Amino acid sequence: MQAPVSVKDKKKFLQWFLNNYQLKKRESVWILNYLINHHEILENVHFVHDAKFCLRSVIITSQCSKEVPFRFYKNHLVTTDAEKAFHDIRLNQHESLYIQLNFNKSNQNHKYAAVLEENPFVPDEYLITQQDKENASILLEHSLFEFQRKRILEKIDQSLDDQDREEFNTLVRELRILEAKMLSQPSLQEQ
Repeated sequence: MQAPVSVKDKKKFLQWFLNNYQLKKRESVWILNYLINHHEILENVHFVHDAKFCLRSVIITSQCSKEVPFRFYKNHLVTTDAEKAFHDIRLNQHESLYIQLNFNKSNQNHKYAAVLEENPFVPDEYLITQQDKENASILLEHSLFEFQRKRILEKIDQSLDDQDREEFNTLVRELRILEAKMLSQPSLQEQ
């Protein structure tokens, strides 16, 4: 379980975000500024990925992203009307509000990562399991092996064409080492 993000950190992040990104909808700026200035609401704000699964959430997008400009979700109903969202936020200050911000390279931004929380509403089928990660790693290793093996075999063919015995022997040793290393790796069938 992760520690909750402090109101101070949320406020600091939102100020940074507004100073660095232009939003597709001007009403989004109003909403974020309202949150910055209302400590009690900010206590119930959670930054998450996949906010569309949350019971009450807002998706806000900057000009540099191709995502939808604005969405407000409440009990699985959706609106693009930012004024309705603002009034709901104002009237229901003590309810949790989940926010997803779409901006260029958001998944690589350390400031955003510092305030992100795990989304408790994401369905299980959307979660990546440890087994999925291990399978992806094995698949990547196998693909890399096949690429390297093909490259060495092409060089071996070239060394034969050039009648370069020394290069041929070096490449054959390299191929044997690569194949031995691959044999020691787990395979997808073993999983």
